[in-house]
Amino acid sequence: METTKPLQPSRRTVLKGAAGLVIGAYVAPFAGNALAATKAKAKAAQGVFAPNAFIRVAPDSTVTVLIKHIEFGQGPFTGLATIVAEEMDADWSQMRAEHAPADAKLYNNLAFGPVQGTGGSTAVANSFDQLRQAGATARALLVQAAAERWKVPAKEITVERGVLRHAASGKQGRFGDFAVAASRLPAPAEVKLKDPSEFRLIGREGAVRKLDVPAKTNGTAQFTIDIHEPKMLTVVVAHAPLFGAKVASFDAIEALAVKGVVEVKQVPTGVAVYAESTWPAIKGREKLRITWDESGAEKRGSEQILAEYRAAARSPGAVADAHGNLDTGFASADKVIEAEYAFPYLAHSPMEPLDGFLRFNDQGATARFGSQIQTLDQGAIAGVLGLKPEQVALETMLAGGSFGRRGEMASDFATELAQVAKAIGPARPVKLMWTRDDDVQGGRYRPLFVHRMRGGLRGGKVVAWSDTIVGQSFIQGTVFEPMLFKNGIDATMVEGANEIPYKIENFRCDLHIQKVGVPTLSWRSVGSTHTGYAVECFVDELLQAAGQDPVEGRIALFGDDPRFKTTLRAVADIAKWSGPAAGSGRSRGVSIVKSFGTYVAHIAEVSMGENGEPRVHKVWCAVDCGRVVNPDIVRAQMEGGIGFGLGHILYGEIRLEGGRRVQRNFDTYRSLRIHEMPAIEVKIVESTEKPTGVGEPGVPPIGPAVANALARLTGGERPRQLPMVREAA
Repeated sequence: METTKPLQPSRRTVLKGAAGLVIGAYVAPFAGNALAATKAKAKAAQGVFAPNAFIRVAPDSTVTVLIKHIEFGQGPFTGLATIVAEEMDADWSQMRAEHAPADAKLYNNLAFGPVQGTGGSTAVANSFDQLRQAGATARALLVQAAAERWKVPAKEITVERGVLRHAASGKQGRFGDFAVAASRLPAPAEVKLKDPSEFRLIGREGAVRKLDVPAKTNGTAQFTIDIHEPKMLTVVVAHAPLFGAKVASFDAIEALAVKGVVEVKQVPTGVAVYAESTWPAIKGREKLRITWDESGAEKRGSEQILAEYRAAARSPGAVADAHGNLDTGFASADKVIEAEYAFPYLAHSPMEPLDGFLRFNDQGATARFGSQIQTLDQGAIAGVLGLKPEQVALETMLAGGSFGRRGEMASDFATELAQVAKAIGPARPVKLMWTRDDDVQGGRYRPLFVHRMRGGLRGGKVVAWSDTIVGQSFIQGTVFEPMLFKNGIDATMVEGANEIPYKIENFRCDLHIQKVGVPTLSWRSVGSTHTGYAVECFVDELLQAAGQDPVEGRIALFGDDPRFKTTLRAVADIAKWSGPAAGSGRSRGVSIVKSFGTYVAHIAEVSMGENGEPRVHKVWCAVDCGRVVNPDIVRAQMEGGIGFGLGHILYGEIRLEGGRRVQRNFDTYRSLRIHEMPAIEVKIVESTEKPTGVGEPGVPPIGPAVANALARLTGGERPRQLPMVREAA
């Protein structure tokens, strides 16, 4: 058994309330947590429920875990509830999950600092120890309450599947029988955590079912689009066709004539149409006549931006990391290979576009939407409405995907939501809706990037490596800049390129940050979306030139981290790797990428279709994400990441022509279709390391695995510019 010291603050916060037992837990808290807990305890003592804790035990024995991370399909409701259920020895049928309120003092992401939010595949990683301790504390208090009622030693009481038993006396009871009594007890000085060998739920195949699936399949799950409040107005905004353009003037006469349209207002982001429901709002927007001031707009097209990036890549930038002597390495090389990789702007395109509800007055506001970084959204709304952040009650809703789109560091959508509410006034609440076209054309894209690579070979060994990266930063000017931007380097732009897994004597990675008027944002797997492709394609090209096997050559190049070798061996074993040739007009490609602390290796089997497009038949995947909480979720995230990544490397592109976005919807921004999805086999590498994330790391390796297979299949170069299947400009 593991023993832990009490969580800070040193005295546990046990809230007393009519609903039963409520447990609050903190790990490495930031200033303000203790104050918030004290206030919450005072409220609870007055009989007011204050949802500021992680576990709530009701008299009916249900256990509700308050989840500080948004659930948009990646599994935190189930994963985090599993951790609590394990330490409480609860039965899975008892478990419930709901979003915690927006309160960074209580629910901050321990990886982000004093900010509540979801991202970087951190949900399980930053909550694992925190929720184990919370669950163990709840269990200890329930056991103590039973011991006092039964007048027996607590150590003689066992807990199994939500039932407390004292074998000698034959007494037993469920959690709810002791919830109120447990809430009156002082916190234990220390709690014991289970030894992993005792886990009944964590890491066990088929032990739990996803908590959010029943409601999502029977129609009872509530998303933002389902909100219908009395007197509520639905709002759509006409945004500028060029990024940076502003409204010069507008004529709303025809828009106001549409039945159901109530009002039209100019707002900082465009012109807002307010209506009794969504359809008249959209029809009203179509009737607007707007003159745009494009004097400050971004008018360059993708090809012009790409040409400027390529020119910048011809000279070194700010050094992100370097060792050895690159000039000496290249001078001594038998062969120098150069390659350039170009990556387009990409939209996130979650199935549910952005939407949000807001009601306010001069005393405060209530917002409800799929908020990914609650603290920033809270602050943005407060700033627009002239309120304090604590006056904004933000209720996190289930969301239909994100892939980074809802994690706006500048809180653009939350700001627009507050702006349209403020423009119409507090008399009527508003629901702001973005259509699919709004979403695809709305910006906050994955940035466009160029990598210029050079590698030197001597005697079949890689002796020199340089990578010059050119692109935009979405960190500069945000609250995360102090953490992630140092010495002219945006860490998110070079991650995966400045510290590659290969041990090369002479190495440099440098960076040029460009200013472009296209709004950009983190996209699923962030920097590794492009660095993983560039690094894994280029190392494969060097190994091919050296006459080495893609698997064995990588293993020989790996540095001191043994998990790379273990993961690559695992995928080679399940794919029965014997080389790139697969017969029947097919070839196989290999890649391995570490992102967000998780190691993922792919082998893709590829052919060239009759239409000239690559056809991916099967992907083998090995993943080492430390200790696994829910194997089924790990597999699902790897499978989903492969499909998401494959669709984008084959077809994904937001192209600009004269600054205007060409793609508008799924007919032009093509996704992978169901008949194009390959068969997938996933091997989870057993590990006793701390858990790491799985929401993003399945994405980066699929592109280079396919590209490397194509290079072996055709005898030509790997695709240098994505997407692989490009429409004529």
